Amino acid sequence: MSEQRIKELLEELRGELQRTDGVDEALLASVRTLESNIGDLVDPAVDSDENTVLDDAIALEAVFAASHPVAEKIIRELINSLSRIGI
Repeated sequence: MSEQRIKELLEELRGELQRTDGVDEALLASVRTLESNIGDLVDPAVDSDENTVLDDAIALEAVFAASHPVAEKIIRELINSLSRIGI
């Protein structure tokens, strides 16, 4: 699993949330923060020793489970991808 696939999954997630009615701004902000943190992880110039990306993604998955099943599937795949590359 490559960094490219992670970027694709983030784009899918963003697109799904944009197409979905009733997504609040706080949830969108959480997704943007996750995306930024993932970007930091793949940037070798950024120190990411204390990054909690995986925990943040798991928390978002729980939020999506109740009301956004497609987004939940995408973030679950993202979590699996991050795990495979050692994050």
